[in-house]
Amino acid sequence: MTKSDLIDKVAVEAKIPRAAAERALNSFTASITEVLKKGDKMTLPGFGTFLVSNRSARKGRNPRTGQEIDIPAVRIPKFKAGKGLKDAIR
Repeated sequence: MTKSDLIDKVAVEAKIPRAAAERALNSFTASITEVLKKGDKMTLPGFGTFLVSNRSARKGRNPRTGQEIDIPAVRIPKFKAGKGLKDAIR
């Protein structure tokens, strides 16, 4: 499913114009991004939790040459599925 497909589905199910559904989806994703930039987490009960995880610096190897490389520390977004979502797809 693409973003456009999701917008269409939300518009039909919520009985709102497509433009309103697109604004709502964009607002939702922007809100998640803002929360994660601050380092906080966003929990949607029954669906899941969006959070930021810290990946420490480490050594790696270039698979072609075998040369050792330094991989820097980074912050990465994660999603942990909630019980309701897990149960729905089983």
